[in-house]
Amino acid sequence: MAGLIVIGTLMIVALFAPWIATHDPLAQDLSAALRMPGAQNWFGTDEYGRDVFSRLVYGSRITLYIVMLVTVIVGPIGLLIGTVSGYFGGWVDSLFMRITDIFISFPSLVLALAFIAALGPGLEHAVIAIALTAWPPIARLARAETLSLRNADFVVAVKLQGASAVRVIGRHIIPMCLSSVIIRLTMNMASIILTAAALGFLGLGAQAPLPEWGAMISSGRRYMLESWWLVAAPGAPIMLVSLAFNLLGDGLRDVLDPRSE
Repeated sequence: MAGLIVIGTLMIVALFAPWIATHDPLAQDLSAALRMPGAQNWFGTDEYGRDVFSRLVYGSRITLYIVMLVTVIVGPIGLLIGTVSGYFGGWVDSLFMRITDIFISFPSLVLALAFIAALGPGLEHAVIAIALTAWPPIARLARAETLSLRNADFVVAVKLQGASAVRVIGRHIIPMCLSSVIIRLTMNMASIILTAAALGFLGLGAQAPLPEWGAMISSGRRYMLESWWLVAAPGAPIMLVSLAFNLLGDGLRDVLDPRSE
């Protein structure tokens, strides 16, 4: 419940950012640089005099954009590869699983850095790089679910009626895998946020002056000893939202997958 409340609040903040933000997130005022948190600037200002609170509010849009877009890309790809691999078995399964093993053998951040190096820095390229590293766990989960279903009585009955493999997978196996995949996707969102923040911190994700949380930490680290809020303000929502997605995933597992109890 706590995770759902935090995620719901994040979505509301992102949706109504122009009305919630107290300042223009890109407006610079060097005379107000590195101002401490106060009544005029709730979370202080950065080295260019930009309001940190307003940048956090608009940064929630970038975070949700990355999370949702990566999830929309990763979900269908991982689900399709996993179900096809588990249903057909044989060389198809071996081929897809060896490719999956190659991706899983590298830490996701290292692999994302490799793809970013090839594609170049940028928000869209960061989304592609994260998506290319996030699908293997989904594929493995879908394959495991398919292996437990492909010899089930209802699947055998559908085959005996002459249903094609495409129909069996699309109409009967994929729907049975959806609950587990949705749970895993929700819990994966935490790692997506952390990877996106890491890429932003390294200057390979969203580019200045976009108010991405990881990039805000990167620009503020030079002043963190004197102006602690530059790092603490964006770091707190990264931690909180990541925790919230994990809690939401646990809650969905209790609701959608009673077997886990």
